[in-house]
Amino acid sequence: MSRFVAVLGLAAVLLVGGCKSPYINATVKNDTGGDVTLVEVDYPSASFGRDVLAAGTSYPYRFKIIGSGPTKVSWTDAERKQHTGGGPELHEGQQGQLTITLTATGAQWSQQLTP
Repeated sequence: MSRFVAVLGLAAVLLVGGCKSPYINATVKNDTGGDVTLVEVDYPSASFGRDVLAAGTSYPYRFKIIGSGPTKVSWTDAERKQHTGGGPELHEGQQGQLTITLTATGAQWSQQLTP
């Protein structure tokens, strides 16, 4: 009986230890040449952002996708002009890297995501 309990306990530890929640490592880079404000990234069922992102800096953020849907970034440049850029469709369970580069002409998206 004790051997059965030990094997069952070991199996439980292996199952729990092997589980890893999928997440996205996102990075927003400011390559506009000036400070930007009101940076917001929308993704399925949530969003994140910063009040100010200085010129030449990056902002890392880690999130989990719940559901599926499009991504979008919006920001205000140094001349107080508002910008919006659509990004890739994300799906629950995906994981990997998502980079959003803000430029003077718009947003550039780079992704390395597993399905």
